[in-house]
Amino acid sequence: MSGTVNGLHHVTMIASGAVANNAFYTEALGLRRVKTTVNFDAPDVYHLYFGDELGRAGTVMTSFPFKGAARGRRGAGEAAETSFAVPAGSLSAWEERLSPLGPVRRETRFGQERLALEGPDGEGIALVGVEGDARTPWTGVVGEEMGVRGFQGVTLWLRDAGPTVELLTLMGYDEEGREGAFIRMRARNGNGADVVDLREDRSLPFAQQSAGSVHHIAFSVPDRAAQAEVRRALSEVGFQPTPSIDRDYFYAIYFRSPGGVLFEVATEEPGFTRDEAAEALGTALKLPKQHAHLRDALKRQLEPLDGVQS
Repeated sequence: MSGTVNGLHHVTMIASGAVANNAFYTEALGLRRVKTTVNFDAPDVYHLYFGDELGRAGTVMTSFPFKGAARGRRGAGEAAETSFAVPAGSLSAWEERLSPLGPVRRETRFGQERLALEGPDGEGIALVGVEGDARTPWTGVVGEEMGVRGFQGVTLWLRDAGPTVELLTLMGYDEEGREGAFIRMRARNGNGADVVDLREDRSLPFAQQSAGSVHHIAFSVPDRAAQAEVRRALSEVGFQPTPSIDRDYFYAIYFRSPGGVLFEVATEEPGFTRDEAAEALGTALKLPKQHAHLRDALKRQLEPLDGVQS
């Protein structure tokens, strides 16, 4: 299976409201909303996607905004922080931009400067100064000189990191180093969103998932053939991944990792231009076909978002 996982595809979190969530990721971080749709299992809840110009794999933060959801509790068994790559040297500008929204702190991990903060629901966010990231940022709000290139990675909080190290190794990651409580794993065949940091602490309480929690992290594969290979390899060592599920913009399999984090493996095909032109991404409410008959009701229930045609 080596080489079939190309780093992260997307990260999906739970929010307490669509308006504040949308504003933070589009206005504060300067990402593009590339798709406005609804949760397959709860169609009265948005599923919002934020990323680069086309929502390329490794750039997309997605959210389920359950209106009024209580704040979750961070702890073991979750992805406690999502890190975004920004140009090295831009952190001072980011600090100035984001400080009015709440506390930010400078820190260093594995020799990289980073700015740690929280999103509107308390979700852990970091901006990491990365040298030489050639990915092109979306520049609708933030200029290229400091624009977000996509994810750098995620940090999982675990009581015992060992089994997750073994799983990530199977999926095409190598251990790159250890620093204090952190183990850094990096995809061998990475797409820029290459890093999974594991924080091991046996005293951590278990996470309680709600607003501000990451629901799942998705890893990227090129196509369904590669996904099938990953699924086979996971099944051979005792995991129980789901069948491949059509999520309109990618195909997905899901399984629970040893530390409790929900993992997904998603294809890069067919992508977000499947039902919208590139220049119009995110501007219309798109519904899965099984929920198309609910459009009128959903228009009354969903919070209005700027620039969305219903």
